Amino acid sequence: MTDLFPAFDTLIVLDTETTGVNAQHDEIIELGAVRLRRDGAEFVADADLSCLIRLPTGRTVPPMIEKITGISQAMLDADGVGRREAAETLHDFMQGEKTLCVAYNAQFDLSFLYYFLARFGLADCLRGLKFLDALTVFRDRRPYPHKLENAIEAYDLGGQAVNSHRAIDDARATVCLLEAMAAEENDLDRYVNLFGYNPRYGISGKPIGSITYCAQSYDPHPPLYMLSE
Repeated sequence: MTDLFPAFDTLIVLDTETTGVNAQHDEIIELGAVRLRRDGAEFVADADLSCLIRLPTGRTVPPMIEKITGISQAMLDADGVGRREAAETLHDFMQGEKTLCVAYNAQFDLSFLYYFLARFGLADCLRGLKFLDALTVFRDRRPYPHKLENAIEAYDLGGQAVNSHRAIDDARATVCLLEAMAAEENDLDRYVNLFGYNPRYGISGKPIGSITYCAQSYDPHPPLYMLSE
Protein backbone atom coordinates (compact mmCIF):
# COMPACT_ATOMS: atom_id res chain seq x y z
CA MET A 1 0.00 0.00 0.00
CA THR A 2 2.85 2.33 -0.85
CA ASP A 3 0.46 4.80 -2.50
CA LEU A 4 -0.63 5.74 1.01
CA PHE A 5 2.92 6.96 1.79
CA PRO A 6 3.77 9.62 2.89
CA ALA A 7 0.29 10.91 3.68
CA PHE A 8 -0.35 8.40 6.49
CA ASP A 9 1.66 6.87 9.30
CA THR A 10 -1.24 4.92 10.81
CA LEU A 11 -4.14 2.91 9.43
CA ILE A 12 -7.07 1.99 11.67
CA VAL A 13 -9.28 -0.65 10.09
CA LEU A 14 -12.52 -1.15 11.98
CA ASP A 15 -15.89 -2.84 12.00
CA THR A 16 -19.02 -2.72 14.13
CA GLU A 17 -21.88 -5.10 14.86
CA THR A 18 -25.14 -3.36 15.72
CA THR A 19 -28.74 -4.02 16.72
CA GLY A 20 -30.03 -2.56 13.45
CA VAL A 21 -29.30 -0.08 10.67
CA ASN A 22 -30.43 3.24 12.17
CA ALA A 23 -27.38 4.92 13.68
CA GLN A 24 -29.44 7.35 15.75
CA HIS A 25 -31.65 4.75 17.40
CA ASP A 26 -29.88 1.38 17.22
CA GLU A 27 -26.85 0.40 19.32
CA ILE A 28 -23.35 -0.94 18.73
CA ILE A 29 -22.97 -4.34 20.39
CA GLU A 30 -19.42 -5.14 19.24
CA LEU A 31 -16.37 -3.14 18.18
CA GLY A 32 -13.38 -4.53 16.34
CA ALA A 33 -10.36 -2.63 15.05
CA VAL A 34 -6.84 -3.32 13.82
CA ARG A 35 -4.22 -0.58 14.01
CA LEU A 36 -1.30 -0.66 11.57
CA ARG A 37 1.77 1.55 11.83
CA ARG A 38 4.15 2.45 9.05
CA ASP A 39 7.40 0.52 9.42
CA GLY A 40 9.86 1.30 6.68
CA ALA A 41 8.26 0.37 3.37
CA GLU A 42 5.12 -1.29 4.75
CA PHE A 43 2.31 -1.09 7.27
CA VAL A 44 2.62 -3.55 10.14
CA ALA A 45 -0.11 -4.59 12.59
CA ASP A 46 0.50 -2.76 15.86
CA ALA A 47 -2.57 -3.45 18.05
CA ASP A 48 -6.09 -4.87 18.08
CA LEU A 49 -9.24 -3.70 19.80
CA SER A 50 -12.12 -6.11 20.33
CA CYS A 51 -14.99 -5.79 22.77
CA LEU A 52 -18.63 -6.67 23.26
CA ILE A 53 -20.75 -3.79 24.54
CA ARG A 54 -23.65 -4.08 26.95
CA LEU A 55 -26.98 -2.62 25.88
CA PRO A 56 -28.88 0.03 27.85
CA THR A 57 -31.40 -1.24 30.39
CA GLY A 58 -34.51 -2.49 28.65
CA ARG A 59 -32.80 -3.16 25.30
CA THR A 60 -32.03 -6.68 24.07
CA VAL A 61 -30.33 -8.22 21.04
CA PRO A 62 -32.96 -8.71 18.29
CA PRO A 63 -33.36 -12.36 17.22
CA MET A 64 -32.35 -11.58 13.62
CA ILE A 65 -29.12 -9.93 14.78
CA GLU A 66 -28.30 -12.88 17.00
CA LYS A 67 -28.90 -15.19 14.04
CA ILE A 68 -26.57 -13.15 11.78
CA THR A 69 -23.77 -12.45 14.25
CA GLY A 70 -24.06 -15.22 16.82
CA ILE A 71 -23.98 -12.53 19.52
CA SER A 72 -26.60 -13.26 22.19
CA GLN A 73 -27.96 -11.20 25.03
CA ALA A 74 -26.34 -13.67 27.44
CA MET A 75 -22.93 -12.98 25.85
CA LEU A 76 -23.34 -9.23 26.31
CA ASP A 77 -24.49 -9.65 29.89
CA ALA A 78 -21.57 -11.94 30.74
CA ASP A 79 -18.69 -10.43 28.72
CA GLY A 80 -19.78 -6.98 27.56
CA VAL A 81 -18.27 -3.73 28.81
CA GLY A 82 -20.21 -0.55 29.51
CA ARG A 83 -20.84 1.87 26.67
CA ARG A 84 -18.79 4.66 28.20
CA GLU A 85 -15.84 2.34 28.82
CA ALA A 86 -16.01 1.13 25.21
CA ALA A 87 -16.24 4.71 23.90
CA GLU A 88 -13.24 5.82 25.97
CA THR A 89 -11.21 2.80 24.83
CA LEU A 90 -11.98 3.53 21.19
CA HIS A 91 -11.24 7.23 21.65
CA ASP A 92 -7.77 6.42 23.00
CA PHE A 93 -7.20 3.80 20.27
CA MET A 94 -7.92 6.35 17.53
CA GLN A 95 -5.39 8.92 18.70
CA GLY A 96 -2.49 9.79 16.39
CA GLU A 97 -1.41 12.07 13.60
CA LYS A 98 -1.57 11.25 9.88
CA THR A 99 -4.19 8.56 10.50
CA LEU A 100 -6.41 6.94 7.89
CA CYS A 101 -9.58 5.23 9.11
CA VAL A 102 -10.76 2.33 6.93
CA ALA A 103 -13.91 0.21 6.94
CA TYR A 104 -15.93 -1.92 4.56
CA ASN A 105 -19.09 0.13 3.96
CA ALA A 106 -17.52 2.92 5.97
CA GLN A 107 -20.58 5.20 5.84
CA PHE A 108 -22.47 2.69 8.00
CA ASP A 109 -19.75 2.22 10.62
CA LEU A 110 -18.79 5.88 10.83
CA SER A 111 -22.41 6.95 11.29
CA PHE A 112 -22.76 4.58 14.24
CA LEU A 113 -19.40 5.56 15.69
CA TYR A 114 -20.22 9.27 15.56
CA TYR A 115 -23.46 8.94 17.53
CA PHE A 116 -21.88 6.41 19.89
CA LEU A 117 -18.91 8.65 20.71
CA ALA A 118 -20.90 11.90 20.71
CA ARG A 119 -23.14 10.53 23.47
CA PHE A 120 -20.12 10.76 25.79
CA GLY A 121 -18.53 13.89 24.30
CA LEU A 122 -15.78 11.88 22.61
CA ALA A 123 -16.49 12.37 18.88
CA ASP A 124 -13.51 14.72 18.61
CA CYS A 125 -11.28 11.72 17.79
CA LEU A 126 -12.97 11.54 14.38
CA ARG A 127 -12.22 15.15 13.48
CA GLY A 128 -9.34 15.66 11.11
CA LEU A 129 -9.15 11.98 10.17
CA LYS A 130 -9.19 10.84 6.57
CA PHE A 131 -11.45 7.97 5.57
CA LEU A 132 -11.31 5.13 3.07
CA ASP A 133 -14.26 2.93 2.15
CA ALA A 134 -13.05 -0.49 0.98
CA LEU A 135 -16.52 -1.20 -0.43
CA THR A 136 -16.24 1.76 -2.80
CA VAL A 137 -12.94 0.39 -4.10
CA PHE A 138 -14.34 -3.12 -4.51
CA ARG A 139 -17.35 -1.86 -6.47
CA ASP A 140 -14.91 -0.33 -8.95
CA ARG A 141 -12.97 -3.57 -9.27
CA ARG A 142 -15.69 -6.25 -9.54
CA PRO A 143 -19.34 -6.51 -10.64
CA TYR A 144 -22.23 -7.12 -8.22
CA PRO A 145 -22.61 -8.68 -5.60
CA HIS A 146 -20.48 -6.60 -3.24
CA LYS A 147 -20.72 -8.06 0.26
CA LEU A 148 -17.49 -8.55 2.20
CA GLU A 149 -17.79 -12.30 1.67
CA ASN A 150 -17.90 -11.68 -2.10
CA ALA A 151 -14.72 -9.60 -1.89
CA ILE A 152 -12.97 -12.36 0.08
CA GLU A 153 -13.96 -14.87 -2.58
CA ALA A 154 -13.05 -12.59 -5.50
CA TYR A 155 -9.51 -12.12 -4.20
CA ASP A 156 -9.15 -15.75 -3.09
CA LEU A 157 -8.56 -14.76 0.53
CA GLY A 158 -10.36 -17.72 2.09
CA GLY A 159 -7.16 -19.02 3.65
CA GLN A 160 -6.41 -15.66 5.29
CA ALA A 161 -9.75 -14.02 5.99
CA VAL A 162 -13.28 -14.88 7.03
CA ASN A 163 -16.49 -12.84 6.98
CA SER A 164 -17.95 -14.14 10.25
CA HIS A 165 -20.10 -11.08 11.06
CA ARG A 166 -17.96 -10.65 14.16
CA ALA A 167 -16.29 -7.26 14.33
CA ILE A 168 -12.63 -8.19 14.81
CA ASP A 169 -12.77 -10.95 12.19
CA ASP A 170 -14.31 -8.61 9.64
CA ALA A 171 -11.78 -5.87 10.45
CA ARG A 172 -8.93 -8.33 9.89
CA ALA A 173 -10.57 -9.52 6.67
CA THR A 174 -10.70 -5.91 5.48
CA VAL A 175 -6.96 -5.55 6.13
CA CYS A 176 -6.31 -8.59 3.90
CA LEU A 177 -8.64 -7.17 1.27
CA LEU A 178 -6.86 -3.80 1.28
CA GLU A 179 -3.52 -5.51 0.72
CA ALA A 180 -4.95 -7.58 -2.16
CA MET A 181 -6.56 -4.57 -3.83
CA ALA A 182 -3.37 -2.53 -3.48
CA ALA A 183 -1.37 -5.34 -5.08
CA GLU A 184 -3.84 -5.38 -7.97
CA GLU A 185 -3.86 -1.61 -8.52
CA ASN A 186 -1.87 0.76 -6.32
CA ASP A 187 -4.40 3.60 -6.30
CA LEU A 188 -6.00 3.45 -2.86
CA ASP A 189 -4.92 7.02 -2.17
CA ARG A 190 -7.31 8.19 -4.90
CA TYR A 191 -10.25 6.88 -2.85
CA VAL A 192 -9.45 8.74 0.36
CA ASN A 193 -12.52 10.72 1.47
CA LEU A 194 -14.44 9.51 -1.61
CA PHE A 195 -17.49 7.33 -0.95
CA GLY A 196 -19.71 5.75 -3.57
CA TYR A 197 -23.42 5.20 -3.01
CA ASN A 198 -26.24 3.41 -4.77
CA PRO A 199 -28.06 6.08 -6.83
CA ARG A 200 -31.33 4.23 -6.33
CA TYR A 201 -31.26 4.67 -2.54
CA GLY A 202 -29.05 7.71 -2.02
CA ILE A 203 -26.62 8.29 0.84
CA SER A 204 -27.40 6.22 3.92
CA GLY A 205 -27.42 8.10 7.18
CA LYS A 206 -26.15 11.62 7.79
CA PRO A 207 -23.52 12.79 5.24
CA ILE A 208 -20.03 13.40 6.62
CA GLY A 209 -18.85 16.92 5.87
CA SER A 210 -15.33 15.97 4.80
CA ILE A 211 -16.48 13.23 2.39
CA THR A 212 -17.17 13.60 -1.33
CA TYR A 213 -20.12 11.37 -2.26
CA CYS A 214 -20.65 10.12 -5.79
CA ALA A 215 -23.32 7.89 -7.27
CA GLN A 216 -21.67 4.57 -8.11
CA SER A 217 -23.03 1.97 -10.50
CA TYR A 218 -22.98 -1.72 -9.60
CA ASP A 219 -21.74 -2.49 -13.11
CA PRO A 220 -18.09 -2.18 -14.28
CA HIS A 221 -17.14 1.44 -14.98
CA PRO A 222 -14.13 3.77 -14.86
CA PRO A 223 -12.74 4.36 -11.37
CA LEU A 224 -14.99 6.58 -9.31
CA TYR A 225 -12.18 9.08 -8.72
CA MET A 226 -12.04 9.72 -12.47
CA LEU A 227 -15.77 10.42 -12.58
CA SER A 228 -15.59 12.74 -9.60
CA GLU A 229 -12.80 14.96 -10.98
